[in-house]
Amino acid sequence: MRRIILIGYMGSGKTTVGKALSKNTGLMFYDLDWYIESRMHKTVAQLFAERGEEGFRKIEYNMLHEVAEFEDVIISCGGGTPCFFDNMDYLNQQGDVVYLKATPETLYKHLLMGKVERPLLKGKTPDELIAYITEHLKERAPYYEKARHSLDVNVLDDYDKIAISVERIKNLLAL
Repeated sequence: MRRIILIGYMGSGKTTVGKALSKNTGLMFYDLDWYIESRMHKTVAQLFAERGEEGFRKIEYNMLHEVAEFEDVIISCGGGTPCFFDNMDYLNQQGDVVYLKATPETLYKHLLMGKVERPLLKGKTPDELIAYITEHLKERAPYYEKARHSLDVNVLDDYDKIAISVERIKNLLAL
């Protein structure tokens, strides 16, 4: 029985790496945000708008406790998931947690490359966005750094480098 849990700031590549690792290992992949949306029949943005952050985080907590009980899976958590309740301690008890670590500049570039429209990006200049990411990352880093494993993902800009990251995770976790 194996559980690999990917955490990190938005734009760190959790979903991209998780899908590639899933394809490589044959383990099922679950993106926690997608899981929440499929179970609640609403987008994360809609849930935030209707219930506020506190309401969303309670839903996220419950859904995390569901999906983290699955066996032979790779789970990609939302960027804020480890930072609420006892989620980070719980994740470490449930499986091999890997923090995908990147600089604010790299996260900014990844967010611009991403296909997902993120409310955070709207209306901010590049300097404002980098400043926001820097500050937010500083707040979240103490939670992320509780992960047993860490992987530098500052180079996830093409498929070859994603494949290298997958191999590095496999080596890190002795898969």
